[in-house]
Amino acid sequence: MDVIFYLVPSLILAVVLLGAYTVLRRALRIRSAWNSGLTAEGRCLRMFTTTHGGGGDTSVSTTLHHVYEFTARSGRVVRFEERGGPATVLEGDFVTVYYKEDDEAVATAKAPRRAGLAASTVGVLAFLGVMAVFCVGFMVTYHQTSEGFGFGEGSDDTTNTVVVDGVTMTP
Repeated sequence: MDVIFYLVPSLILAVVLLGAYTVLRRALRIRSAWNSGLTAEGRCLRMFTTTHGGGGDTSVSTTLHHVYEFTARSGRVVRFEERGGPATVLEGDFVTVYYKEDDEAVATAKAPRRAGLAASTVGVLAFLGVMAVFCVGFMVTYHQTSEGFGFGEGSDDTTNTVVVDGVTMTP
């Protein structure tokens, strides 16, 4: 039974750490594209939306996606998809693409907003950090509490009794 009080917070902690890795990776990729100094004229090939939620009484969230294509300085044609771009960019529009010349296409059509990227990354990481601290704190508190009452020791000895505020408890 004790396993559930360690397993659930551990799973939540794993999801939080994966989320932190994803946020950091995304921010570093966008920053590297901005810092490379390379730009190209790109074209929006496709624009579409995806929706999530809406089952029962939940709200619906819609995400806007753009598919861009540009020719890098090396002559290679690069096509990439980007989430959350401006709704004013339509199919066929020309945009400035910031990219990093690499084996893997690291590109963005978002205009450089370094302070905005840093603020959003720090905000999300702070929220995830609070969740991680809560999970670890919960597990430590549970461990200390269960240890004080002799729970989870695996012993079948029921002769130990604990009296708390006049109530006799047998683990």
